[in-house]
Formats: sequence, C-alpha cells, structure tokens
Amino acid sequence: MQRRNFLKSAGATAVSLPILLNGLRLSAMSQSALFNMIDPESDKVLVLIQMNGGNDGLNMIIPRDQYSGLAAVRSNILIPENELLKVDDLTGFHPAMKALKVLYDDARVGVVQSVGYPNQNRSHFRSIDIWTSGSPAEKFWNTGWLGRHFDAEYPGFPEGYPNGQYPHPFAITMGSIVSETCQGTIANYSMALEDPFNLFPLFESEGDVRPDTPYGNELDFLRTSIVQTNAYSEKITEAANLGSNQAEYAEGNRLARQLKNVALLISGGLQTKIYVVNIGGFDTHAAQVVEGNPMVGEHATLLEMVSNAIATFQNDLKAQGLEHRVVGMTFSEFGRKIRSNESLGTDHGTAAPLILFGSCIRPGMLGENPEIHRDVHPSEGVPMQYDFRDVYGSLLVDWFELEESAVRSLLHENFQKLPIIEDCRMTTAAQTPLLDDFKIEAWPNPFDGWAQIGFTLERPAWVRLSLFNAIGGEVQVLTNQNLGAGAHRIPLEGSRLPVGTYFYRLQIGNQVRTKRLVKVG
Repeated sequence: MQRRNFLKSAGATAVSLPILLNGLRLSAMSQSALFNMIDPESDKVLVLIQMNGGNDGLNMIIPRDQYSGLAAVRSNILIPENELLKVDDLTGFHPAMKALKVLYDDARVGVVQSVGYPNQNRSHFRSIDIWTSGSPAEKFWNTGWLGRHFDAEYPGFPEGYPNGQYPHPFAITMGSIVSETCQGTIANYSMALEDPFNLFPLFESEGDVRPDTPYGNELDFLRTSIVQTNAYSEKITEAANLGSNQAEYAEGNRLARQLKNVALLISGGLQTKIYVVNIGGFDTHAAQVVEGNPMVGEHATLLEMVSNAIATFQNDLKAQGLEHRVVGMTFSEFGRKIRSNESLGTDHGTAAPLILFGSCIRPGMLGENPEIHRDVHPSEGVPMQYDFRDVYGSLLVDWFELEESAVRSLLHENFQKLPIIEDCRMTTAAQTPLLDDFKIEAWPNPFDGWAQIGFTLERPAWVRLSLFNAIGGEVQVLTNQNLGAGAHRIPLEGSRLPVGTYFYRLQIGNQVRTKRLVKVG
C-alpha cells in the first residue's frame, strides 16, 4: 500500500493513533527542492487561490471590443455595457469587482488572458488534477508540480524534518484537505490548517514494538508524521500569537477568512513559502445570474467575495510593510462555454483569464481578448492563448529565481517565460518583440482544403504553430522549429478536417497569438 493511501485509510485498521484532528490531515512535510534550489533564506511567499468549479472568465473580465458578439450568444446573462468597470476601450471588470479594480488601477493586479492547456478535459476531477499536477492532458501524474520540486532534493523524506535549520512548514493549505499541488512521491509536503489558534497536540505513542512487516514500516511512517505535525503546530501557534492583522476582513467571506490567517502567519514570522486557499461554487450551470438582472446572482456574489478578499489581504500586507514579499495567483479548472444556456448559466468550457496580484506583479492585461462571433458553436469555449504551466514556470523563474532548465524538467520542455513579474529583481532581461506588431493572419478564411498562416519575425526564434478545434483539442502541429528573421508562410492542409471552427495558435518566445479560422465544405 502506498503511504499516502495508508494515511487516508488507516482509520479503518487496528491503529489507535488519530488520523485527522483539528483540521490537520497527517501528511508529512519536508524541506523541499524548491527551497533548496531557491535561496532557503528568501522571504518570498506565493499564495494560490483555487476557484473550484470552473470560473466563467467572460463574465469576470469582459472583452468590451467583442460586446456585440457576446450580446448575440449570451444575452440572458450579459451585463449591460455601461455597467462594466471600464479598464480601457477593450476590456472591463464585472461590476461586483470594484475592490479589485481599485488594486488594478493602483498597478497591483495583472491579468493573463485565456489561460488553459492543450486538449482541454472538461471533467472537474480530471482537469483540476491536470492543473495541480502540471501534467499534459494525456498523461496521469501522481505528484504535484511543487511536490516534484520537493522530491528532487529530498528523496528520503519524511525522515529528518523539521530540524533546527528548517523548523517551519514549507507549505500550508487553508482547509481540511491538503492541496495536491504539493503531493510528492511518498508524502504531501503541505499541511492542512483550519484555525491557527486551535491546534492541540496529537497523541504520540512511545515504546511500542512494531512488527517487522510492511505494516510496521507504515506504522513508523505514521508515527513520524504525527511527531512532525506536532512540531509544526507549535511553530504555527507561535507565529499566530506574534502576528497581527491591520485590515478589516468581512466576517461572511469564507475566502477572506482564509487570507486573514495567511496574512496573520506571515506577519508573525512563519517561514512558510506556499499557501493554498480555495473558494467553491463556480460550477454555474444554472442561476449564474438573476433573471432580468444579470448584475446580481451566484457568480456576482462569488466574484465580489474574491475581489474583496484579495483587496483586503493586499491592504493588510501593505499596512504592515509586507506587500513586497508576497505574490498571489487565482486558478480554476476550466472556463465556461461562450454560449450561455437556457437556465441562466454556462456549461464547462476551455480557457479563462487568470488574476495575479501583488506589488511585484507586472500590472495590466497580458494577451488579447478572445474573438466572439455570432455563429459560435454551442460547444465552443474560449481558445487557449497561454499554457498555465508557463504561468507556473514564470513565477518559479522570476519570483523564486529558479533556472529555466529546472522549470523545463519540472513542467514541460516547451516552457516559455512570460513577463508577469515587475519591479522586483528578475533573473532574465525583458525581451524585445519577436513579432512584427500584430501582422498575423490566415488566408483564405474561411477555407476549404488549403490555407496559409503568415507572420513576420524581427529576429530568428523558435516558433510553434498549432491548430486547435472548438473544444480545445490540438489537432495539428504545423511547425515547431527555429525560423529565421523575415516573413514566413506556413501551409495548412485541411482537406480531411471536419467542417467547423478552428483556432490557430502561434507561440514565439513569450508572445502568443490565438486567432479564429473557419473550415467550410
């Protein structure tokens, strides 16, 4: 039996030791490769906000330049254009996100447009598994993207931790279940925590003779986990008592309550590097809005909670002089379909915007608004512009100062660093544009059998051009190679493709363009 399965199921055995107490699941933690490969003395923190259920990005960051298309395909849930919180002539925030818009205007929020992954899986369970593991859609990995970091340097974990040099937990999940992002081969490196002021020691058995069997080995592992949990709990309680909050968090906001504890522990000197918080309810198949008043409803309530919680958290950190130490990121397993349904809701889709926050985040919008057409297919989702693994990797490189080679090994070989960190020391210089403005086009469009996709490079670069179908599947890779400076025309032989809508995605360095292409009969 695998050790993590043992920890989940040992309650059904004859073991008398408790498995879950005070919201603490006994999943041991280790000093990780992440903190060894980074500077172990670094005080930088990453906060991940998981928005469970699949967030409707088109109702959160609204493409104002595509409003007529939106009105044609989701009129029953569409917010009136004059009610949007205007960012510029192209984009607006949902009116429930006033607090986040203030942060955006204060250059403390960035948005990455249309984040997803190739061959989108629209199952909640499989898609969130892909996001937390960082795996390709067609592969099943049992470790988290941070857990693999941890395993690289400490294959013998959990023995030896905590210790005098590293007495604090290295990752904390706010809630009763640890995050799979930190799952290693043997154990999860995160600690689940409900209330930092309500931690009681777990019973530690001593002197019992264990059988010399696999069961005995697992019993040793469980005992080690309990000892570690108790030691980490002492440090958490100590930090909670030393810390403070300098902002007023809304009592009824469940996300704000979690972020309040994160700020408290950071303030109290806890050296934890990764915090994972979560908020559910985004699976809005029905009642996403109130009929006749799309400005209110389930989704508006959730977005207001997220907006207010992030803003209060940032203001708390700023008031304590801690804001420069922390960056945060939202993520959800997928976006929603472009067309709304008849139940005033939306169904499982493809890509969606991702929000980054903190004083060291590059502010503004990264990427283009998706194209919204009146003839959008009922199953069509927002096409992917940016691979979520490139967002992860860019944080690791420019925030935690990992080498790009390490990130390629951890996530994927085609990793491209994105410009999402600013005003803090960066490990690589900003790149000059590789694309000649926005001169990328396909012709003819619509096409029947053959088409060409053209673009111009300012200098030699590695280019990946691929074709996606309407539900996010990568159907062809048209080129994936180094190309020289100048104009390029890439042929597309599509005679065997079914009639329908497609998207061609061009990635050159840290720049991406995703455009619509229609196949006719």
